[in-house]
Amino acid sequence: MALWNQPVQEGSNDKAQPQPLQPISSAAPVVSTPVTPVTPIAPPKETVARDHRNSVFGPGVTIEGKIEGDADVHIAGKFKGDIHIKGDFSVEKGAHVAAKVDAANVTIGGEVDGNIVASAQVKLLEGGQLIGDLKAATLTVAAGSRMRGNVEFGWSSTEATKLNGQAHAKDKAGAGG
Repeated sequence: MALWNQPVQEGSNDKAQPQPLQPISSAAPVVSTPVTPVTPIAPPKETVARDHRNSVFGPGVTIEGKIEGDADVHIAGKFKGDIHIKGDFSVEKGAHVAAKVDAANVTIGGEVDGNIVASAQVKLLEGGQLIGDLKAATLTVAAGSRMRGNVEFGWSSTEATKLNGQAHAKDKAGAGG
């Protein structure tokens, strides 16, 4: 392979005449190295399982109706109606929910007007407000949260059923006598 170059003369001044181009040969032989194929890198795994679904209602959204299903639901806007899900339910700070809620875990950072039944846990976050009755396996209450209503937590489902039966029997006896 030949390269064309213009030789530079030492001690020449700017007024020197250009010299004709001369070929320059490459002294190093071209060596081909075998190319090793690159092993493709697997894409990163998703942090959420494919069968896990999540619905988000953002700020500025107002919905009225009924929500049912297996997915998690996060509300940052306004909702009025009923919520019956097997997943987790959360109300973001600044959101307002007027609903009867039945979910696995409930997290309240905004305002909820309505009764809540959680099969696992309810968290009242700082600034969260609940006006209504609450039944849950466990309850976490942060300083700065507010609640008005009846609370039942810590009871297993069999204990709760037994207590409800006794209370119902007392109500009937008190009403009849």
